Amino acid sequence: MLLATFKLCAGSSYRHVRNMKGLRQQAMRAIGQELNRRALGGPTPSAWINQVRRRSSLLGSRLEDTLYSDQELAYIHQGEEAMQKALGILSSQEGWKKEDQKANGDKVLSKVVPDVGKVFRLEVVVDQPMDRLYEELVERMEAMGEWNPNVKEIKVLQKIGKDTVITHELAAESAGNLVGPRDFVSVRCAKRRGSTCVLAGMATHFGEMPEQKGVIRAEHGPTCMVLHPLSGSPSKTKLTWLLSIDLKGWLPKTIINQVLSQTQMDFANHLRKHLESSPPPEARC
Repeated sequence: MLLATFKLCAGSSYRHVRNMKGLRQQAMRAIGQELNRRALGGPTPSAWINQVRRRSSLLGSRLEDTLYSDQELAYIHQGEEAMQKALGILSSQEGWKKEDQKANGDKVLSKVVPDVGKVFRLEVVVDQPMDRLYEELVERMEAMGEWNPNVKEIKVLQKIGKDTVITHELAAESAGNLVGPRDFVSVRCAKRRGSTCVLAGMATHFGEMPEQKGVIRAEHGPTCMVLHPLSGSPSKTKLTWLLSIDLKGWLPKTIINQVLSQTQMDFANHLRKHLESSPPPEARC
């Protein structure tokens, strides 16, 4: 299918292709779908993908320029960069120290990463299938403030393609007002590969969302959540959340460590309660 798409496009004159926006968009979607299918279907797809990319470099660049602006491409690349950096941090098993652990196995670890600072790692098992978590954390992201009291509001400012969004998040004040109101503007990227889902993000600049009076603009990143079915129990999901955050302002490190570690534990508790109390998607129809 993919090679036929290339032949169709290559057989048209450049002027003809340039004037057929619909054809360009259809071809780009077909190429993307086929690349994803091939990438997920075989153990060593890189050689095939590189061959296709070499053959399609001119056409691909023309189509990409048409579909996305330079700024949108910059956001896409920033989201992918955040994902790679966050996964790189998670892949290192050395240097993690326990911050907290509950009787049910939920635990928060931390370590100091060069050029990033102190990061926190939540590891929990949720008694729900991965698709259910994906729906709540990605597809219904803007509803998070309804069940997580640590979040006042999340709003999608711009959606770019099927994987990337720009968001504005307004966080609630911490208990005892130890940390005042903060907000975040972030680029977020979601990727599904086989039985694994990765949600990543980091701080970005979005001109239409300037800093707000009385709220400190904090910064995420790089951060990510990794979801995959629990080995031997596919109806359960292993969730790992890497949190890297700069709260800004003048805050003692002891307070920052306490607040961030507790925020992750609270998130796991609120997520479980929400999933248990609300019906799955098919039951809502």
